Amino acid sequence: MTMNNMGVAPAATTTSCGAPSAAVALFRSLGEPARLAILMRLAEGEARVVDLVKALGLAQSTVSAHLACLRECGLIDSRAEGRSSFYFLARPELLDLLASAEDLLAATGEAVDLCPTYGRTPAAAQRKENNHG
Repeated sequence: MTMNNMGVAPAATTTSCGAPSAAVALFRSLGEPARLAILMRLAEGEARVVDLVKALGLAQSTVSAHLACLRECGLIDSRAEGRSSFYFLARPELLDLLASAEDLLAATGEAVDLCPTYGRTPAAAQRKENNHG
């Protein structure tokens, strides 16, 4: 397997700007607040839908839809116990990725949060509203 100059195997497909399509899809899945919250909760240990609903304050249908998405992506899996399903992280590497993200955020301070495109600034909030509403 050939590695690029960053020590990463090249992706099978790339976007029009050359980014690996699979990586783009992964980070999009992590960029949705509810999915990220679910993954962060599952990083603490397995949980049922009812547990996630209670912990995150989201509707059951919202949690179930995000769980289905994360499961289709191969990021989570579940096991049945009686009439309940317990969800858990399918890939331990996800814990490393989440920890690395926390380290990066700690190192950059508030720079990411203050980003005019993606942060919590009034201009970013207005752009998000215009794009989604």
